[in-house]
Amino acid sequence: MQTHTHWTKVPKSAHGASAAIGNFDGVHLGHCAVIDIARQHGPLGIVTFEPHPRDYFAPHSKPFRIMNVESKKNRLEKIGVEQLFQLPFDGQLASKTPEEFAREIIVEGLGLSHVVVGADFCFGKGRTGTAQDLVRFGEDMGFGVTIAPLLKTETGISSSSAIREALTDGRMSHAKEMLGHWHRIEGAVNHGDKRGRDLGFPTANMSIDGLHAPKFGVYAVFVDVLTGSHQGSYQGAASLGVKPTFGANVPCLESYIFDFEGDLYGEHLSVAFVEFLRGEEKFNDLDDLITQMHADCDKARRILSNEI
Repeated sequence: MQTHTHWTKVPKSAHGASAAIGNFDGVHLGHCAVIDIARQHGPLGIVTFEPHPRDYFAPHSKPFRIMNVESKKNRLEKIGVEQLFQLPFDGQLASKTPEEFAREIIVEGLGLSHVVVGADFCFGKGRTGTAQDLVRFGEDMGFGVTIAPLLKTETGISSSSAIREALTDGRMSHAKEMLGHWHRIEGAVNHGDKRGRDLGFPTANMSIDGLHAPKFGVYAVFVDVLTGSHQGSYQGAASLGVKPTFGANVPCLESYIFDFEGDLYGEHLSVAFVEFLRGEEKFNDLDDLITQMHADCDKARRILSNEI
């Protein structure tokens, strides 16, 4: 997959793509339905924005992203995207009228042959452009437009907001139904306080900065090691939260990988949340904590053995 980070720097060889346009936070089934339509009209492209427009207009808002940039790129590549147009959302882009967006970005910059958007798509300064406006611009400027309907699952419309609600409640199977895959957090392994190693449960610590956090607690997880000499897929149990027993206050993800020996500092992991086991607890006695951790791991092993 080729990645382009500005509409003025796209080589002519990347022109002619059929692209789905949107933020694609989560790359859920609704997004995939839009992307699959684009796939039918030419080399598959994605037009997305970084930072997310919501970050631009409300930089101090509560973290809301389902996926970080790395995770989204990995997912888009996995589903066959050939050209990723990751456009900078800044004052220059935000000030463009809908017609300027269509002419300067879609036609002159990216050279798209076809675009696909959701029925609720809005674009241009003040979000004044609609999907129907895009159809009209396409007719005038020479690119095709398809408006994709919203996708409904058995439990309702597949949307990023509905997925966030499921994650907040710890309903990981419901989130999976809308995502089409287990919810994952991806990133580099950081140095922690190494308490897990002292307790007999060494963990790989990862930041969740900028992400919408699933319900704090302990989960059964699959862990994919994406880089380094230990690349592969493993089973594990993970704690997400602020470690109340030790008085921490910055949320993080700590994954204990079953039957694993090795150093993962600096390597990139993808942690899939399979099932919520229990909420965060504060233990006054470390022996009680260790006993509970053994119970958590036993339960996680039973759950994960049924998912293989």
